[in-house]
Amino acid sequence: SFMLHYNFPSFSVGETKPARGPGRREIGHGALAEKSLLAVMPSKEKFPYTIRVVSEILESNGSSSMASVCAATLALMDAGVPIKQAVGGVALGLVKDGEKEVILTDIAGLEDHFGDMDFKVAGTRTGVTAVQLDLKIDGISLDLLKKCLAQSKEGRFFILDKMASALTGPRSELSSFAPRIDVIKINTEKIGELIGPGGKNIKAIIAATGASIDIKDDGTVLVGSTDASKSEAAIRMIKAIAEDVEVGRVYSGKVKRIMPFGVFVEIAPRKEGLVHVSELSATFIKKVEDVVKVGDEFKVKVIGVDELGRINLSKKQAEQSS
Repeated sequence: SFMLHYNFPSFSVGETKPARGPGRREIGHGALAEKSLLAVMPSKEKFPYTIRVVSEILESNGSSSMASVCAATLALMDAGVPIKQAVGGVALGLVKDGEKEVILTDIAGLEDHFGDMDFKVAGTRTGVTAVQLDLKIDGISLDLLKKCLAQSKEGRFFILDKMASALTGPRSELSSFAPRIDVIKINTEKIGELIGPGGKNIKAIIAATGASIDIKDDGTVLVGSTDASKSEAAIRMIKAIAEDVEVGRVYSGKVKRIMPFGVFVEIAPRKEGLVHVSELSATFIKKVEDVVKVGDEFKVKVIGVDELGRINLSKKQAEQSS
């Protein structure tokens, strides 16, 4: 559910060559950046999106893979993706001459080219999420490796501080440019009722709201829409079907039949209740047809459910409680 694409065009290093498919650099650097971020990505249950990050390298004179990690972190947080922590990355180099050795932080292109090591470390404030070590010499000592990790931590924290000055964490709301996907859980025994005969109920909700609805076998329902109000309307309709009618709750209803003693109002597909004439209005009503007609929509409050499952509703009490 998460992928990172890393594009490294030739102009980013002052070269001119045909633009073809991804090469060794793109695949390797993209895999490193993706692994660096994978540890902080939200679970599919918490955030049911497929996330794709694209890093376009416009100029390269250092570690563009670690720059991709930092930029991707800020982009994800700005989009409202609830990542667990910010991830920063830094590249270290090594210049070794006999017994003399110097560790370099945030190496530039020349230091990378002429140096003896390229050590990339990505992580959060609480731990490391990915490392990559390339050596041009036979090896390095354990003590030198410890020094590199300590120096990389200092550099990473400095970078994370700079990132935090721009954005301290994921935005509370999802980006307005992203489609909304809301997740609700229903009783698995209600799945058939929600779908309806021949898919009648679910098709009616989709037609009324324009939202996309995906029902899983475990009772998870995914509601997708580019409009928050449409998602909310679809969720209300789903809950009205999947949840038992609750006494005291207010529903949106639609008049289906008119009788001399009151009106039958549908509060969910295949769920109707009676609004007695005495519960239609706070004032006296001589004739039901004078105040309502078939197709009217209004709020109703559930005032009772008898032993046969018949639902009693009140328009008057719903208006008073609003």
